Amino acid sequence: MDERMSPAARAKELLAQLTVDEKLHQLTAQMVFDIGEGYEERRDPLRGCYRNPGHFMHQNGKISTPGEVARRINLDVKQSIEAQPHKIPPLEHGESLHGAQWGMATIFPQPIGLASTFDPETVGEAADVIGKETAAVGVRQALAPVVNLARDVRWGRSIETFGEDPKLASDMGAAMCRGFERNGVAATPKHFADNYADGGRDSNYSTHSERELREVYLKPFEACFKEGGAHGVMAAYNSLFNGLPAHANPWLLTKVLREEWGFDGIVVSDYGGVDGTAGAHRIAGDLPEAVALCLSAGLDVTLANLDYKDIRAAWDRGLLTEEAVDRAVLRLLTLKFRLGLFDTPYVDPDEADRIVRCEKHKAAALDAARKSLVLLGNDGLLPLKKGGVKKLGIFGPGADVLPTGRNYSGPYAHLWEADDVRSPLAFFREHADGMGAEIVTGPDSEIPALAPACDAVFYFTSIVEGEGLDRSDLKLPSYRCAASKDEAAVIVDKAELTIEVDQEASILAMAEANPNAAVILMNGAPVDVTAWKDSVRAILEAWYPGEGGAEALWETLWGENNPGGKLPVSWPKSVGQLPLFYGYKPSGRGYGYENNDGKPLYPFGYGLSYTSFALGDPELTKTTDGWELSVDVENTGAADGDEVVEVYLTSRRTKVVRPVKELVAYRRVSVKAGEKTRAVLTIPETVTQYYDADMVFGAHGGEFSLLVGTSAEDTPFEVKLV
Repeated sequence: MDERMSPAARAKELLAQLTVDEKLHQLTAQMVFDIGEGYEERRDPLRGCYRNPGHFMHQNGKISTPGEVARRINLDVKQSIEAQPHKIPPLEHGESLHGAQWGMATIFPQPIGLASTFDPETVGEAADVIGKETAAVGVRQALAPVVNLARDVRWGRSIETFGEDPKLASDMGAAMCRGFERNGVAATPKHFADNYADGGRDSNYSTHSERELREVYLKPFEACFKEGGAHGVMAAYNSLFNGLPAHANPWLLTKVLREEWGFDGIVVSDYGGVDGTAGAHRIAGDLPEAVALCLSAGLDVTLANLDYKDIRAAWDRGLLTEEAVDRAVLRLLTLKFRLGLFDTPYVDPDEADRIVRCEKHKAAALDAARKSLVLLGNDGLLPLKKGGVKKLGIFGPGADVLPTGRNYSGPYAHLWEADDVRSPLAFFREHADGMGAEIVTGPDSEIPALAPACDAVFYFTSIVEGEGLDRSDLKLPSYRCAASKDEAAVIVDKAELTIEVDQEASILAMAEANPNAAVILMNGAPVDVTAWKDSVRAILEAWYPGEGGAEALWETLWGENNPGGKLPVSWPKSVGQLPLFYGYKPSGRGYGYENNDGKPLYPFGYGLSYTSFALGDPELTKTTDGWELSVDVENTGAADGDEVVEVYLTSRRTKVVRPVKELVAYRRVSVKAGEKTRAVLTIPETVTQYYDADMVFGAHGGEFSLLVGTSAEDTPFEVKLV
């Protein structure tokens, strides 16, 4: 085959040579769960399972080096290629939300933390690192980013998202896709579309109308394809407004995705998503029928959970057309040629060892962690004064765990250990002498006895969040901790000397014992802080900041890093406000309850600093395709810091009801103490376009203004668009 031909032409030529059996095998995937100890001994018996899969996924595994991961993946690729007549390489895929899932890779803040940077460039740098490390071991499709919107933070997978706003999620998602794609890794935004429903319940039936989907929930996906260049997309488990599950939904997978947006990559199933059309959704009588429905709707590849025999049965029973099969296989082969898998199917294990977790990559993770921290409250306690704190109390369940969180649906980020990664408590102990401080710590039960002698005390909360962990409330959960000597004396017939501890009670006890109390939140979505927020002097939202988190937190406590992150979600006062988001549509009778004004505790875009800023009067200039808004940002305090200028669109008159405000631009700027900088933001003309009553998108007229400020609730400047 002429290598000078385009990927599409090479794929078409190869497709014509394949048998039906070879084609159908391209639509399947093989999951290898364990590439850790004893892998070599177990590899040969798996040979019969490989046959000719289109995809492989190597699931985590605690392996000593990246080079070893690469070597073992090379073996599986070689085995797959040699087992078939046309030597088609498999496409390795893996989870890559904030670091590669397979083992010892650089771990960045969780996506909710990356969104808090309000800096797409930082997110793009993170994706560039993840893309390089993923490709280095032979994984060429990243099952990321998640660009669903977290508008009900009870949803356990809010931690995987870029927050509630379609503009922010679009920018962050597109930046991540570009980072993957420029390293030869096919980005696969997910879950297309919606992925959760009322009450924050994962994968439940979507109640959103076509208008809501197009105006809000589909926007980040469109950006990933048109601006991010993503060549993959994963279907969602849920069904949509037209009564069809996303996996078998031609309106979604063909009409919108391909005909309207021009997407030319591959659509992959979520794990078990095809099965779900016959099981959970009950629109197919059996698995062969489910396969036929999904492929006919526009799905291309079934990822795991589905045996080849079911795909073959769909063909043998006449449920699958040759046109549908050829269409899917052609798309997959085109992507494989585009990625260069036929020409270079193997990777260099030595190169993997040089690339993964190199010093440059670790520095990028630390930079992202610094920028992701959000200061929610500070009554002058922070930053601490060097030499002014002799004893520093560190308590709580989040203090002595790696601050990496979960990477997709399991604690994969906890499966590796690197010599240079520390929990906050361990890092603080190692560096306390340099600040003239001694670290005091102990179980929660000893806080009343230990805290009074400290100059300042910090409580690190902990809550495990992720897939399958939707919440019915926002309360910090209880946890088990070691019992004190007195408590241990009364515990009998127990395998472990542990007690159940209420984190809220511990925070209140700490604040009562020492007035210089602060809380560092380690979580993936907002929690209820109302019971104790007024009892502590500072609250710092850390999310799960990744492998650089401990160092970033230490620097932030002492003022070496000035927190400049902003909330990518609206923080509720109570669970009764949910779902809660700033971009709601006007209500006929207000937006709240008899005993609650509907306002968030902390609004979208909110975040404090160790310094203060003042915005000058905005200046608006018309351009050929929109507007340019300029505003001076002055640092009026004594510390260098970052501020985010946020611009929202509001309408006074339109043909249909529009949200009260929508984020249309933002810019994070660094300003030295006492100095001023000018932020310039681009506003595209398309922000004034919308769907009319007939669902036609365009410029339908209206009166629009820009609201300029530093959060969704703090926009002191209004500029009319003309």
